[in-house]
Amino acid sequence: MKNSEQNLTGKKIAILATDGFEQDELFSPLEVLKAAHAEVKIVSPSKEKEIKAWKFTDWGKTIKVDLALENARPDDFDALVLPGGVINPDHLRREPAAVELVKAFFQNGKPVAAICHGPQMLIEADVVRGRKLTSFASIKTDLKNAGAQWVDQEVVVDNGLVTSRSPDDLPAFNAKMIEEIAEGVHQRQSSALAA
Repeated sequence: MKNSEQNLTGKKIAILATDGFEQDELFSPLEVLKAAHAEVKIVSPSKEKEIKAWKFTDWGKTIKVDLALENARPDDFDALVLPGGVINPDHLRREPAAVELVKAFFQNGKPVAAICHGPQMLIEADVVRGRKLTSFASIKTDLKNAGAQWVDQEVVVDNGLVTSRSPDDLPAFNAKMIEEIAEGVHQRQSSALAA
């Protein structure tokens, strides 16, 4: 079965974002997940009913928030998606509940997909030590300083963790994200966190 034909019926996915997420890095995975029949919730600390995208150099589309961060329980979801954008992860990593949510997905071995600047949340959650991943080049040094093995590839998979560099990598990112979610819990992801 091709990745694009994976059926995620019954899987519940959280996309954690706030104002300033890179538009394509949320809408593209959302579309692919819905096409695979996953139930997807936009989780946000925003007190507004909608959050606004950043589209390259200016504000873009808005999207409805499905679930307030304070009501998000990791046990209710099978996987987590972290879109990038410069503004989005910078705001999210200042939210202790957002950091704890990310950490919980790793502790439970659940798939996590982070693109572009999204891995800044992984640094804040202290879950990159010893992991192989990629990101937007400007945070390469931050990831290395946090103990990650950074590589320059369109998509990297490491025991349930899927990372990519930029919107240009979305086709590869989406395919691997679907594949890892279909595989389910990755025990090596949670054991790597304990190391």
